Amino acid sequence: MTDHEFIDRFEGCSLEPFCHSDHVRMAYLYLCRYPALEAIQRFSSGLARFAAAKGKPGLYHETITWAFLFLIRERMARSSDTQAWTDFAASNPDLLNWKDNILKKYYREETLASDVAKGMFLLPDRICGQATGSTTTAVP
Repeated sequence: MTDHEFIDRFEGCSLEPFCHSDHVRMAYLYLCRYPALEAIQRFSSGLARFAAAKGKPGLYHETITWAFLFLIRERMARSSDTQAWTDFAASNPDLLNWKDNILKKYYREETLASDVAKGMFLLPDRICGQATGSTTTAVP
């Protein structure tokens, strides 16, 4: 499926299935199309709308969504040139692995499991895998 078709199906809430690597691809495509802050807003609202359309409105998680967007954007900035999605994915397999996902390096499990983290972006509470002690640093 082309990137354009992928975006159209996501925005039309008709993309099936929609697994973790699809989330990362969609975030990457939005970050390629829009400035970072606009991409965050568009992707976050689109993902919440997509979850609601699939009958799972409580599935959207703001901290996980934003954290992955920031990590993807950082990787894009470190790349010497614009990459096609397949090249980006091949260069960043750690972003595509949900089971052992990269957020474990930045967040404690209990932080990500919290209702606060689900409803608003929380700053990481780990540095290089070490807990910092804060669990409620939020960015409204």
